Amino acid sequence: MIVKNHEADRYVTAPPKGLMLALVYGPDAGLVQERAEKLLKTVAPDLTDPFNVADLNEAALLGDPARLADEAAAISMMGGRRVVRIRGAGNDLAELFESFMDHHKGDALVVIEAGDLAKTSALRKIFDGHKSAAAIQCYPDSARDLGDVVRDALRAEGLSIAPDALEDAVSRLGSDRGVTRREIEKLLLYMHGKKQVGIEDVRAVMGDEAEARSESACDAAAGGDLAKLDRELERLWVSDTQPAQVIRSAMGHFQKLLQARESTSRGEALDTVMKRLRPPVHFSRQAGFKAQAQRWNSDKLGEALDMLLEAEVLTRTTGVPAEAVTGRTLMNIAAIAKGRM
Repeated sequence: MIVKNHEADRYVTAPPKGLMLALVYGPDAGLVQERAEKLLKTVAPDLTDPFNVADLNEAALLGDPARLADEAAAISMMGGRRVVRIRGAGNDLAELFESFMDHHKGDALVVIEAGDLAKTSALRKIFDGHKSAAAIQCYPDSARDLGDVVRDALRAEGLSIAPDALEDAVSRLGSDRGVTRREIEKLLLYMHGKKQVGIEDVRAVMGDEAEARSESACDAAAGGDLAKLDRELERLWVSDTQPAQVIRSAMGHFQKLLQARESTSRGEALDTVMKRLRPPVHFSRQAGFKAQAQRWNSDKLGEALDMLLEAEVLTRTTGVPAEAVTGRTLMNIAAIAKGRM
């Protein structure tokens, strides 16, 4: 059976009693691991217990296919039901799992973790069409999902969060559940002894001053604001921000602009496209980003990206001052933008 992404969290915390085999898959590796572990813990609360947990990977099963049936049929020395965890599974194991389903022995819960699988993949086809096995989807969190994850994690520790702080936190989180959990853990440690998370708390923990200044410089370059760009570059160099970080930030920014332009050229609404961008554009920068995306075209954005790539190569392979190369490149890009506005 197929367990849809929006149903998955509820399913893995309270699976059907007769479930014997589950495939947990998707592009969000952190979420795949989190949901697989929740499912496994419904049977074996301690996943480090060698008596009740067999932890395997694809290479181990390809080298010894019989081990899957042996581990699933093994009886725990300490009593109780066992689990078999299989990490990094791919289509090469499809025939083994299909045979295992047809000749299943023992009562162990077998949970298979895999990456992003196409609908036509051999492994996914087996689980999608099997009535007594589950195929559990793990797709990146939407803004609403992220808000729920943050709010629920804080509530579990007796904390509330102000609406503007929640919006700010969500805007700083990406599409990997594992990264999201680590950021929340940092916030929980910071909030020890407090009751409500405010926006200043989020910015203190999740904020990066150098990153914020780099983003401001990128906005100035893409918006054609030469005076602002000059000020932001000066602040970056005074704060000892590495030119490589500024170039990487600029490349990411212009790649997002190019993605937005190409999507809108296919008829998609810009607001819809912006919601899909990962990591998301911070809400305080969305109006500026939207204006930039409307004023640049794909050819000019490609030209800007080529200039940034050339700057990156120059700073790595020659002895020219990296700050000068980075600043000149961004100024040239800003001049292009100014000429288009």
